[in-house]
Amino acid sequence: MEDRIRIRSEEVLSDDWAVLKKTVLDYRRRDGQWETQVRQTYDRGDGAVILPYDPQRSTVLLVRQFRYPAYVTGHREPLIEACAGLLDENDPETAIRKEAEEELGYRLNKIERLFSPYMSPGSVTERLWFFVARYSPADRISAGGGAPGGGRGHRGPGNAARRSAGRHRRRPHCRCQDHHPDPASETEPDLGLIRDRGIPIQPA
Repeated sequence: MEDRIRIRSEEVLSDDWAVLKKTVLDYRRRDGQWETQVRQTYDRGDGAVILPYDPQRSTVLLVRQFRYPAYVTGHREPLIEACAGLLDENDPETAIRKEAEEELGYRLNKIERLFSPYMSPGSVTERLWFFVARYSPADRISAGGGAPGGGRGHRGPGNAARRSAGRHRRRPHCRCQDHHPDPASETEPDLGLIRDRGIPIQPA
């Protein structure tokens, strides 16, 4: 691709939590014609995400987080997500093991890497490394909720979360780091993906 791209100029528009750049480039199309394009790229580093699952109890571990971009576009509740974080200076597996211990409070063994796609390549440079791992209650080492000062706004699972488990025994359910009493916020795992990985979780 190098012979099809000519960088004409780069301008840093913002250099705060991440770096936003504006680039003017010439791109040679398949028909041989050159065209000038203007692109903005947002570089916040690469990340990793993991879905721990317990095939014995048909559960997965998730977190609930406040996300301002979702809030400002009309979503008024915290989002339920898989455990994830930036790599910083770590390799993907080391980074996600640390995130699992900090956010979920679980020390995971035998982590399996799935794939590492670009998440929004039209403008964001981030590549996200996806992992899965089996877990059991014996793997829990803390209440989780994020590292001190992390600003993620997690809370560890409380009594309400434990009481709620009995209401969902007819179907696979998620052990979230914070319980929301609204039944509409309950999230089920992607059963198709789970079956593809050979994980014995079946819908009711």
